[in-house]
Amino acid sequence: MNQTDVRLDDAPAVRPERDALIGSAGRPERRRGPRERILAPEPDFRSYYGLPVLNPPTWKDADIAAYLFLGGLAGASSALAAAADLTGRPHLARACKAGAMGALGGSLYGLVHDLGRPERFLNMLRVFKITSPMSVGSWLLSVYGPQAAAAAATALTGRLPRTGRAATIGAGLLGTAVATYTAVLIADTAVPVWHDGHRELPYLFAGSATASAAGLGLLAAPPAETGPARRAAVAGLALEFTALKRMERRLGPIAEPLRHGTGGRLLRLGTALSLTGVAAAALAGPRDRATTAAAGVALLAGAVCTRFGVFHAGLASARDPKYTVGPQRRRLTEATEEEATP
Repeated sequence: MNQTDVRLDDAPAVRPERDALIGSAGRPERRRGPRERILAPEPDFRSYYGLPVLNPPTWKDADIAAYLFLGGLAGASSALAAAADLTGRPHLARACKAGAMGALGGSLYGLVHDLGRPERFLNMLRVFKITSPMSVGSWLLSVYGPQAAAAAATALTGRLPRTGRAATIGAGLLGTAVATYTAVLIADTAVPVWHDGHRELPYLFAGSATASAAGLGLLAAPPAETGPARRAAVAGLALEFTALKRMERRLGPIAEPLRHGTGGRLLRLGTALSLTGVAAAALAGPRDRATTAAAGVALLAGAVCTRFGVFHAGLASARDPKYTVGPQRRRLTEATEEEATP
């Protein structure tokens, strides 16, 4: 109640002389005109001392963004190598197996360099926790790595072909998981763009990894054997582009770092390079070695830009409090309205 009765004679049976409004100092309430409305200030998402609400990851792009790219390249290359091996394309299979082994080595180097000491990676293997993406990923790399290494070694030396075939198939099957588990890994953090994009991020990483493996095949294999790589490039680009646009639409204002800043520039450059690579691969003739190799380089560069773009967009969203507070307020409002609905 913002009104109180003011009585002059203190008799309860007598009607009050007037109604007093708290804070009105005896003046009657002023009615607002039709054009007058209460103006509320725009929400300001500043935090204390201008510091981020979240502690942004201290990861370096030379370690973790490279780890994301090389891990995807390794896994998808193993899958493409298995397909090439089963369809009788030895040069493409050998190139992809060697590329997968090299990419896996670079990926592990980036991860261990970020951890600081190799023992920390080994310590993650002491337990297996199905609910921990880091634990599952560590074990996945530990099982996939030896098979990828055996497949590459037998392909390059020509020895133990049956063992090499079994290792190739095993690495190809596990490679699909290796190419995408890093998306689950970063989506399990509190970084707004990564966390809220958990539905589309695995598909985005799968498309990017497929395009990069196709680029490796186009670059290293003879043009006559690059048919699977050309088809993989188209499929990878389509999946990557669809997932990225869907992610931008669903996230709404949180997707701003995916369109602006360093992350947005890298993602646009990655899409342009991938489109260029796919177009060049489609226009290259069966004996056009130079154009085919150039298409492969463009696809690899596009995948690098995409992974680094997602990485930097995530860091930008963690540094700005509005990407953390805004979604929390929206979810709170929606929950309140849902409870108030009969």
